This record gives sequence, C-alpha cells and structure tokens, in this order.
Amino acid sequence: MTIEGKDEQARQPRIRLGMVGGGSGAFIGAVHRMAARLDDQFELVAGALSSTPEKAIASGRDLGLDPSRNYGSYKEMAIREARLKDGIEAVSIVTPNHVHYDAAKEFLRRGIHVICDKPLTSNLADARKLKKVADESKALFILTHNYTGYPMVRQAREMVANGDLGKIRVVQVEYPQDWLTEAVEQTGAKQAVWRTDPAQSGAGGSTGDIGTHAYNLAAFITGLTLESLAADLDSFVEGRRLDDNAHVLLRFDGGAKGMLWCSQVAPGHENGLKIRVYGTRGGIEWVQADPNYLWFTPFGEPKRLLTRAGAGAGPAAARVSRIPSGHPEGYLEAFATIYTEAAHAINAMKNGAAIGKDVIYPTVDDGIKGVAFVEACVASSKRNGIWTKV
Repeated sequence: MTIEGKDEQARQPRIRLGMVGGGSGAFIGAVHRMAARLDDQFELVAGALSSTPEKAIASGRDLGLDPSRNYGSYKEMAIREARLKDGIEAVSIVTPNHVHYDAAKEFLRRGIHVICDKPLTSNLADARKLKKVADESKALFILTHNYTGYPMVRQAREMVANGDLGKIRVVQVEYPQDWLTEAVEQTGAKQAVWRTDPAQSGAGGSTGDIGTHAYNLAAFITGLTLESLAADLDSFVEGRRLDDNAHVLLRFDGGAKGMLWCSQVAPGHENGLKIRVYGTRGGIEWVQADPNYLWFTPFGEPKRLLTRAGAGAGPAAARVSRIPSGHPEGYLEAFATIYTEAAHAINAMKNGAAIGKDVIYPTVDDGIKGVAFVEACVASSKRNGIWTKV
C-alpha cells in the first residue's frame, strides 16, 4: 500500500492468523504466507496444514508453530482457537477446492474471518450454501482473486468506471499455461494430481483453475455482468478427466460481447494472463507478465503507455503501490494487496468503524459467479457449445 496507508495500518496490532492447508509441498500456501506478512498486517500463530494429522503436525513443526497451536485437523483448530482469549482472528484456507466449503463453514460459524483461495468451492450447490453461512456470520469472507490487487488493474477499473473507454463493446481475455501439456498427473506430481481430479477440483479443469481468474478479471475491470456463454471444452491429453483447454464466447448484460481462452496445454506460455477491453471511446490492454504498465488508446489518437506510480496513473493505482515508479511490483505484491485490504476491513470492524469505500476485495458473491461460470461452461460444452444462461 502507499506509505501513508501502511503507516496508518502499522499502528494496529497484527491480526492473529491461522492457516488450513499449505503444508509441505504446497506452492500456494507459501505464497499466502508471504502475502500476509509483506505489509506486516498479519502474524501466523496456528495451523492445520495438511489433510492427515501426521503431515499437518510435521508441516507446522517445520514452520515453527507453537506445538500447542499446531493442529491435526481444521475442525480441531476452529473449536479450540474460538475458545482461546488470544485465538486466531482470521484464517487462510489454501486447500484443494473440495475442502473449501466445510473448512470455511467451521470458522465463519465461530466468528472467525475467512480468507479463502479460489475457486470458492468445487460445485455450485456448496457455493450457495457457503454464501448463506457467510451472510449469517459476523465475520468477513475474502476470496483471493489476487490479480485484482495489481495497481494497473485497479487503474483499468477506475478508467472504465470514469467513462474513459465510453460504452464497453468488446472484452478479450486469455490465460494460457503449458505445464499440463503432458500427463504430469500420472507421475504423482501433487499440484497436477488434485487439479485433474473431479473429486477434488470439481467439474472444471483449466476452467476452474485459471479460467475463473480470467473471468473474474474481466468482470472486475469492466463491471459487466455475464448473461450467457457458449463454451467448447477439451481434454487434449489422453486419459485426462477434466478440461485442459477452453474457448468461451461471452454475452454481457447491456450488449457487450467477449471471448475467453484458458489453456494448460499451450507450449511457450507460463502464466500468460492478458486482457483487452474496447469501448466507444478507446481501448486498454494489460499483460500480467509486464504488470506495471497499461496501454491506453483513445480512439483516433496515438497509443499511450501508463505506468504504475508514474505517468498517467490515478489514485486507484497509487493507493495500492508500495515503491516509486521504475521499480517493478509483481505477483506477491498483488497478492499482498488482497491481504492488506482484508486487514483494513477487519481492523475497521474491530474498531466499530465503517469499511472504507476504497477498500476493495473479492467476496463470496464473486466466488459464486466464478463457480457458476465453470458449471455453465461444462454444461454448454456437453451440449455442443449451446448458449447457456449463467
């Protein structure tokens, strides 16, 4: 965050944080821990870090957790921490998708704020049940669609809202990767195994893992609501049970049209998230691999390069920038922005204050939209790409 915002937040005690999942061999758990500490708003004090008690305890020991707060299961952690005077105030859930609903429910019902990895759940029925639990809880629910934390994504959103692009007509978004080009899951690779297993991942493969990110980014920047889609999903790798490539046509309320491509079998692409938005007055383009820049082209004028914390950037970008222009901020900083937005909201609630209007983070409602997107893609593709309401 900006230096001014960081100083203001630093006067608050660190928020006591627990973690579910994210133990040994888990990529995203380490990312969440770094993001939580980057702006010095959280302190990890408890965990249930794996699906088996033995692995959970071993992982917690490796992280240096207090043995009395190193739990064998998330339910045990939720029950005991809720009773402690200095128990956790928030919990990060960084498990495979099928665990999200049950784990989040345990903490929300005890008034503990939940910061959950995406997608919201592995199916729409659980997503709707989780929304009910979240709505009835006094605690917050934050979904870590981390790409919404980039300063130039906030800049793009601000420009659309201000009418700089005019009425939106076309949205093009893509997220290609290449790491599942071969049957990596058959080697036992942990990250590939659960992502290609319907019982753990849900109905979507690439659509659930990265397609939800692309869809969420498009909705976040444009403010548009998806009305229907037509999807063509493939499992190109022989024996794979979930999609590894998807082409999706999008129809938004108000008449805008879009195309979304997500793929995990695209050699040459590591994490190629890219979005282009075109309106009656101009267009923008942002690429996650070069995130400190946003291209803006007013219709009939030369293309302009806007830079983070520099030329052309407005208050929305400046608010979530940490360092001067010319020094790159990237993936971990964007992830940290979501955690720091969560800290702003949690501290406001603790102090009996209203959450500021400029505090922005994905919610359970955004999560439901993501799961509905996946299930609509699967339903459409099974019917030869028929247009399907979302």
